[in-house]
Amino acid sequence: MKKAYVKLLPLEENDREQFIKDNQWAFKYGSMEEFGMRNDQFEEDGEIISRKTIENCIDKGEAYRIWCEGEKAGGVIVHTEGDRGELDLLFTLPGTHSKGIGYAAWCEIEKMHPEVRIWETFTPYFETRNIHFYVNKCGFHIVEFYNPFHKETFRLEEDEFEENDDGGTGLDFKFEKVIW
Repeated sequence: MKKAYVKLLPLEENDREQFIKDNQWAFKYGSMEEFGMRNDQFEEDGEIISRKTIENCIDKGEAYRIWCEGEKAGGVIVHTEGDRGELDLLFTLPGTHSKGIGYAAWCEIEKMHPEVRIWETFTPYFETRNIHFYVNKCGFHIVEFYNPFHKETFRLEEDEFEENDDGGTGLDFKFEKVIW
């Protein structure tokens, strides 16, 4: 497969609402592919990832729109501090899956942040496409599995979520990528 050519452009304020909707649709699509309409792994009514979670990521990180061949193809949000980085969100629109766009976007993020030596990200246990992508394409390693038996029951800062919001399913993989 030839590598897709993508551009990462900073998220513009007038695109924020559509970015949030596109992100929610991408996660919902993945869930429906895996579980069909019987899935109940929602952060808020009908959404796998809540508006509040996405808004907090946008507000605290660097948000980019992924463009490919002149069209919006997805989005990415990262947060960096020194030699550590967090991939908060990376999504491609369902119509653009399996075209190398996500991988090309990730490569651009790494180029934009050569100072980062350790990247981390999370994905729900049921997102097998994401697990394949992070491990087999991008070189991440699974380093933790958050579940009801895990010693840490809350992996994100308290102010990121409303009271009684556990961030979703409570069944998430944590990934790390060390760049030497």
